Amino acid sequence: MRIRGLLIFVIIVAGFSSCRQNSYVVNVNNIDVDISIFRLEEALFETNPSELRNELTILRDSFDYFIQLFSYVIDAGLTSDTEWYDRMIMFCTDRQNNDVYEYVKEQYLSLEICEAELTEAWKHYLFHFPGKSVPQLFSFVSGFNNSIIIGDSVLAIGLDRYLGADNKFYPQLGIYNYLSNNMRPEKIVSDCMYAWGSVLWEIEESTGSDNSLLDIMIHQGKLLYFTKCMIPREKDSVLFGFTSSQMSFCLNNESQMWEYLIEHDLLFNTDPLTINKLTGAAPFTTYFTNESPGKSTVWIGFKIVESFMKNNPGIDLKQLMEIKEAQTILNDARYAP
Repeated sequence: MRIRGLLIFVIIVAGFSSCRQNSYVVNVNNIDVDISIFRLEEALFETNPSELRNELTILRDSFDYFIQLFSYVIDAGLTSDTEWYDRMIMFCTDRQNNDVYEYVKEQYLSLEICEAELTEAWKHYLFHFPGKSVPQLFSFVSGFNNSIIIGDSVLAIGLDRYLGADNKFYPQLGIYNYLSNNMRPEKIVSDCMYAWGSVLWEIEESTGSDNSLLDIMIHQGKLLYFTKCMIPREKDSVLFGFTSSQMSFCLNNESQMWEYLIEHDLLFNTDPLTINKLTGAAPFTTYFTNESPGKSTVWIGFKIVESFMKNNPGIDLKQLMEIKEAQTILNDARYAP
């Protein structure tokens, strides 16, 4: 009987733990969103070259703002320039660009799954930020220039930057493995939502001091927390861009990394080089071991923000994102890894 009682207790505790882990999940069933992605790459590369000028005119007239943003990305200039058509036609008929498009077409015959996942993400966005608008979504191929393009009411996905870690083009372009490991389809939705948040809350407007390491950690931690609220069922390894072993390293060494930052007086360091080593994309975090992922301190920033929200249930996501003082979040987080 004692053993049975113990088992029941363990099951109950496990149930409570599961509830806590699912605290990001909210009911969005009554929120009406239907995401449809316009595939610019199809419109450009499937059009007969002899008809491209007419197709470009239609695209420019239909999506003038986005087409201008895209033209900047591929260095085609202003859509009002007399040479714009020639530059665009040159881009669309370039052999390598067409080879890349064939890979994109094979990988992304349909974007239905992506559209469904983004629909759920934007439902969560409207749950937390009612009254806001959902951007118009596009996909594109830009010669590997951009992963995500964001403008006023526009979000676009560079599918050639999500062909999979082992795609042959990435090493040819000199893209390091630690970067190409996250250039895979699973990262599209989290990258979209993180990028959207980073534009809504730019660091220059979201911090109240001289951008110390703590400021950067908390700012990026808030953006990751925002992203997790948008895609609450996504795996943390995908959200943070870590391998399973890197994720395990962070979970097993959280207190040691935090103690290192404190003991070496790094939290309030404002040296850009030092901060970049601790928060920038890299194969590992220089100040820690080679087993650590790059941006380990950003993960700690997320954990601080998460602790802040757990210990301050009266603050919602919108209020969190408007807090400028990183020190305020740290003080009220009662973070104790």
